[in-house]
Amino acid sequence: MSASSGISSEARSREIARSNRTLLTKLGVVVVAMFGFGYALVPFYEKICEVTGLRNIDSADTVANTQVDTSRSVRIEFDTNLRNLPWQFRALQPATDVHPGAITQAMFEVVNNTDHPITGQAIPSYGPQQAALYFKKLDCFCFARQTLAPHEKRDMPVVFVVDPKLPKDVPTITLSYTFFEVEGNGKS
Repeated sequence: MSASSGISSEARSREIARSNRTLLTKLGVVVVAMFGFGYALVPFYEKICEVTGLRNIDSADTVANTQVDTSRSVRIEFDTNLRNLPWQFRALQPATDVHPGAITQAMFEVVNNTDHPITGQAIPSYGPQQAALYFKKLDCFCFARQTLAPHEKRDMPVVFVVDPKLPKDVPTITLSYTFFEVEGNGKS
């Protein structure tokens, strides 16, 4: 009886060892696949940033042709948002009509409603999404972090040009800014 239980213990040990090797192999494949997926995300992320215009968010766009197309007008609507930031933020003019190619300035107002300084960063987005390719910011408060003192009110400009190559079936562009608080801004 002890000989047969020794054989079954031995067989059971081999079965457990084989099962452990199989599990280790599967886990190794998962680790390699996860590493490969993470590695593949880098160029994918770069392409998304390039397409959406987020690649060079902190620098001015270049404008090659500033000839004004007076034969058409594009409505620019301004949308302002705050993300967990105790500020007030608004466009001084909610919308404007521009001729493609014309240099235009829009003003925004921001107010820090707290008793301590806070730093925020504005992130732009566009609607329709394809408009990002044709909306060229020459100067923008979104290029840099904005630190506001307690109860400070600031007017901030955006200088832009709508590229005359904007498709004619896009009569309206919505420029939306969302301000986010920036960590490590030294608030007390």
